[in-house]
Amino acid sequence: MKMSKIDDLIKQYCPNGVKYKELGNIGIFYGGLSGKSKEDFKDGNCKYITYTNIYSNPALKIDIEDKVNIQNGEKQNIIQYGDVLFTGSSETPDECGFSSVVTQKIKENIYLNSFCFGFRLNDLTQFNLHFLKHLFRSYEIRKQIVGTASGVTRFNVSKKRFAKIKIPVPPLPVQEEIVKVLDAFTALEAELEAEREARKRQYEYYRNKLLTFDENTTGGGINWKMLSEVFDIKNGYTPSKANKEFWKNGTIPWFRMEDIRENGRILNDSIQHITPQAVKGGKLFPANSIIVATTATIGEHALITVDSLANQRFTFLSKKVNRYNELDMKFFYYYMFVIDEWCKNNTNVSGFASVDMNKFKKLMIPIPPIEEQERIVAILDKFDSLVNDISEGLPAELTARRQQYEYYRNKLLTFDEAA
Repeated sequence: MKMSKIDDLIKQYCPNGVKYKELGNIGIFYGGLSGKSKEDFKDGNCKYITYTNIYSNPALKIDIEDKVNIQNGEKQNIIQYGDVLFTGSSETPDECGFSSVVTQKIKENIYLNSFCFGFRLNDLTQFNLHFLKHLFRSYEIRKQIVGTASGVTRFNVSKKRFAKIKIPVPPLPVQEEIVKVLDAFTALEAELEAEREARKRQYEYYRNKLLTFDENTTGGGINWKMLSEVFDIKNGYTPSKANKEFWKNGTIPWFRMEDIRENGRILNDSIQHITPQAVKGGKLFPANSIIVATTATIGEHALITVDSLANQRFTFLSKKVNRYNELDMKFFYYYMFVIDEWCKNNTNVSGFASVDMNKFKKLMIPIPPIEEQERIVAILDKFDSLVNDISEGLPAELTARRQQYEYYRNKLLTFDEAA
């Protein structure tokens, strides 16, 4: 590890500490698309950057197919090489302001979705762009970013407060050496991720094969039912953050997307909890319900094994009492991967995508004999553990590498501030 070299460079170039500068003093902010309707995202003629692209990629992915219709002479902001793009809103402050840096040269006009904003540096020569991709996701900067968000059921970043965020500007040789170390960690992680993706594709192939049923036939005892015939379908919600009685010493699980990202797709507890006073009508969603994201990061789901609530990003699917003996919820948990893809292809798009819920409720789902459901579950459980069990094998190594990267990222990107 080249930590000693970084220490030597800091002593050489900035022995009295690193200069920190407010974002408002080193660049300008700009907004995403404005004045667009749902129709503008059908058969578009220009590429645009989605919310998910920014959220998921510290370095922006520009090889994209997402398009919006832009008229000749229409005035809209376009992204440029060196820009830092941020998500502007989310259901929780912790998920606001995620960054993605434009590290590749752009040869065409690419636009930014309306729920995000961009930051353009006045002087690109002060920064290594790959340094910024690590910096804006580091603990110290994320802590400042989260502090700029406010709201009740949906949180929005304040540009005024965002402009006051202070970032370190170490000399370029220091930045470059830090990038070498951190990129080495992410390269190792990428190798492991590529191997897991190969396994995942194999798993998905067999999963899809097992879960493909012909809707035009009812052979083999397969019944086809509308989703709304089998499940009670209701949205989650966020109790008021302003009411401390709803949150202080809470014991009731309240699920967010972060729970899936951190702890997987079968969940028996949440990161955040609420109190009984926060529950509308005193009713929780029953254990063994499915939650599926029908807005924002569409097509993510989990099986919840406890009575609970979730935020409004999720729709709950709770099995109707009269369907209890005909559907194994573990089977339906696996079938939800098919429905996830359907959700991604059936959205109302007008900046912030959401699933077409009328079509969703009418979606036809297969219900094979219970013995066949159990057979499919047994096969897929084995595949799933090979790909996703974080306690062993490749997933465990990948998790350890990610934690190692985050540790060194936060350590290397925390500096003594110059007086």
